Amino acid sequence: MIPVNEPLLEKEDFDLLKDAFDTGWISSAGKYVEEFENDWAEYCGCKYGVSVSNGTTALQVAVESLGVTSGDEVIMPSYTIISCAMAVIRCGATPVLIDCEPDTWCININNIESKITSKTKAIMVVHIFGHPVDMDPVIELAQKYKLKIIEDAAEVHGAKYLTNRNTKEEKWQMCGGLGDVSTFSFFANKLITTGEGGMVVTNDKEIADRAKDLRNLCFRKDRRFKHTELGHQFRFTNMQAAVGINQIKRMDKIIERKRWAAAEYRKRLGGVDSISLQVEHAWATNVYWVHAILLKDTCNIDAYQLASKLYDKGVETRPFFLGMHDQPVFHEMGLFLNEDYPVTDYIAKNGLYLPSGLAVTLEQIEYSCNALKEALNE
Repeated sequence: MIPVNEPLLEKEDFDLLKDAFDTGWISSAGKYVEEFENDWAEYCGCKYGVSVSNGTTALQVAVESLGVTSGDEVIMPSYTIISCAMAVIRCGATPVLIDCEPDTWCININNIESKITSKTKAIMVVHIFGHPVDMDPVIELAQKYKLKIIEDAAEVHGAKYLTNRNTKEEKWQMCGGLGDVSTFSFFANKLITTGEGGMVVTNDKEIADRAKDLRNLCFRKDRRFKHTELGHQFRFTNMQAAVGINQIKRMDKIIERKRWAAAEYRKRLGGVDSISLQVEHAWATNVYWVHAILLKDTCNIDAYQLASKLYDKGVETRPFFLGMHDQPVFHEMGLFLNEDYPVTDYIAKNGLYLPSGLAVTLEQIEYSCNALKEALNE
């Protein structure tokens, strides 16, 4: 079975992990935590990095750090992982959903302004599968309506976006450095992995300090075990940080490998009439977190049937996200009832991604593409 994801770690990653182990610094204290935070924040073009236990808790801390609370609304895409909506709901606020674009599968920026109300506190953008959201219009809306931007950059380690296009201020900027607060995941299938783990990055010291308190049970500085508010135990370990540090140093190599794999897939699948692939706009660099396909209307099967056929042929895949408006748990809460997001529905039904890990080989790509073509023609 060709795995849908297999990380690619090197000896230098283990060497630092062994040092953390040998020196006894195995929990959330230790020199590697701060080094990892500082290095990743700097890579993203931000001043502050606050490590947490995973990408989901990063979203929770980011939303809370902005002061989102009961009665507030946060605009976000319906097409995303449930963690995004969950973070808002757990603050007592309400997610307000937007459909996605048919080519990038990111939030449809043209639909955002119509959903802004007096209750809107923030816009949460989610860069999907390695391709950035078109951020300039989002930033303009945030400035116009005095809103905060939460940037979920879990899937775009190292992706860049061309800001201020067609002006003298035109500049390539790193995703994760475009919002008021941004979040990352370092799960095993991400470009940089620490097994589990996540981070909040920001240029705002107040947000960073708040995030540090929230991740660590809101201990008071004057009396450690005296609490005047409830925080979380979302800490990140020195061992995890040790694994990630050298990966940051070889990000160019990691991105090059991701884009190489994408090119090999496109070489073999670009001419298959029954599928489409995610685009790469001129204002973005896609880091191809996953190598995804979308079945066209002309196809006589859906993605779930296709995934079953590929599994029988020895190729592991994953389906696309289910839209937030289609989640039974949210319907039980009375949320998103009778809301319709047709593009999200279509890609949720007809999208899947192929083996996408950094360790994927040319032979595995070749086999997976041939298996896909066979399955589509059966």
